[in-house]
Amino acid sequence: MSASSRGTIFEEQAKIISHENLPEKQYLIRLQAPQCAARAQAGSFVHLQCTASEQKNNLLLRRPLSIMRVDAKAGWIDILYKVLGKGTEALSKQKPGDSLACLGPIGQGFKLHSDKPLRLLIGGGVGIPPMIFLAETIKKEEPGHLPFVIMGSEIPFPFKTQPSSIVVPGMPAEVIAGMALLDDWQIPSRLCSLNNYPGCYQGYVTDLSKLWLENLDQAGLDQVEIFSCGPTAMLKAVTDLARQFNVSCQISLEEFMACAVGGCAGCVVKVKTDNGPAMKRVCVDGPVFDAYSVF
Repeated sequence: MSASSRGTIFEEQAKIISHENLPEKQYLIRLQAPQCAARAQAGSFVHLQCTASEQKNNLLLRRPLSIMRVDAKAGWIDILYKVLGKGTEALSKQKPGDSLACLGPIGQGFKLHSDKPLRLLIGGGVGIPPMIFLAETIKKEEPGHLPFVIMGSEIPFPFKTQPSSIVVPGMPAEVIAGMALLDDWQIPSRLCSLNNYPGCYQGYVTDLSKLWLENLDQAGLDQVEIFSCGPTAMLKAVTDLARQFNVSCQISLEEFMACAVGGCAGCVVKVKTDNGPAMKRVCVDGPVFDAYSVF
């Protein structure tokens, strides 16, 4: 573990409270992890053992997984993940009551700026969880400045959807699908897909985001900040969109990791700094970066 991470990342045995099987090999796992829950911030993640320590054929390498929700008082964290390989396949077989070694919270989260109260949150695929965490954070910390959340997926969304009751200027009349939980929180959301899901925008998240931005005058654009997480190609497109409208943008990068605590430097990316190009570790220097420093 890097020196900068000591005292901020905690190891604990996290008991599985619930483990829900969702469409297309997506899973929602709730873990009792009070130390992580007490300190997690939107954009941080955990490095999770995928099998209970007492099981045979235990996988040695952990997997970095984004945090979607926390309840610091109750001590739980929610993680939404998709089975993509041997590790997440093993994780999907773990049952309530099992305990998993959990290291977290890890990473630098999203930062809210009071001079940018118009927040556009854009999540794609497995990049959706940090956007939900950030939306809930804004609701708690700045209830008078609720964000607008746009999410895209090419497989069924891993949450309950419904026609949104919240009107959003600039949205096509037929684009009404939103996340039910966000609607309950009075946070406007819209969904995108290329698979003709009912009520969804038939196109990319950046296309729908552009319609929203085009509806703002210059005074409005001056107050906008975009926050995004998803595949690298999507994040580059989001950055290009932010640059087109000259608005601030923070992105959370996805990268393969070994140690996830800054020791191995296996997840470094090249970023632009005031002192020139530098190699930064996605795990502890990120995963959240200023978009213009990366692309």
